[in-house]
Amino acid sequence: MFTKLASPSTRRALLAAAALSAVVGSVHAQATDTLKKIKDSGSVTMGVRESSGALSYTLGDGKYVGYHIEICEKVLSDVRKQLGLSSLAVKYQPVTSQNRIPLVQNGTVDIECGSTTNNATRQKDVAFAVTTYVEEVRIAVKASSGITGIAQLAGKTIATTTGTTSVQTLRKHERATGVDFKELFGKDHADSFLLLESGRADAFVMDGQILAGNISKAKNPADFKIVGEVLSVEPIAIMIRKDDPAFKKAVDDSIKAMMKSGDIAKLYDKWFLQPIPPANTKVGLPLSEATKAAWANPNDKPMEEYAKK
Repeated sequence: MFTKLASPSTRRALLAAAALSAVVGSVHAQATDTLKKIKDSGSVTMGVRESSGALSYTLGDGKYVGYHIEICEKVLSDVRKQLGLSSLAVKYQPVTSQNRIPLVQNGTVDIECGSTTNNATRQKDVAFAVTTYVEEVRIAVKASSGITGIAQLAGKTIATTTGTTSVQTLRKHERATGVDFKELFGKDHADSFLLLESGRADAFVMDGQILAGNISKAKNPADFKIVGEVLSVEPIAIMIRKDDPAFKKAVDDSIKAMMKSGDIAKLYDKWFLQPIPPANTKVGLPLSEATKAAWANPNDKPMEEYAKK
């Protein structure tokens, strides 16, 4: 079999295409080499939430605290040591349910430390560290509402946060069949809780710890309660860019070490069972068996794996 030699102009075009492909590949490699980016710049950007319960929230004036914030700060301290850096500037970038994934993908945020559910759809766009918290989606209502579960939501207005999956989860629940309700969207979790607090919504459907955290900060926490069925079980994890195995390993190794040493259990106790700022109230959510299991056997399985019977 003979191969016809390409003309000089064709060869030049092929070489140009190959060169362009190499450049694109190089740019992509750089974009997903977070450790190199951190080492070269001496800085890292952490995605944080302003009202994600005890996982990640703001105290104002650019100060962010919470269970996932502290885990990420320890991870980044370990990354700094791994890279041999004497110091590392950590920048805090507030993100929302809507923009968190795009900001990780485009390189604005290097590590997202909020309240993001690891699911199969999101795994197509981003990667997740090993699960650090297993959430149960629940319903918060006013204590005087008489609502005790899904059946009482017929004809009611349900608040949830834009960019989250909680109401979709509610609609899919077997007990929601034939239950018709209206949706009202808050721009963030604090805004969604305000919809319930102000009476514009009859219920707020969201992660249990986010509900508990917002209730604990209300003017009168006793006016609210979490009721009804567990709508879904969701693994919550720290989010990073896809196709960056070196950075994922660094993040996972640090978190696994915290699990093994018991440090992660101490952080859980600090943020969920002890008084926390600014009001020094307790979220009061005991450690669940599902979260204990995630620590005992570290994994990055999506929520679909948890749904399997």
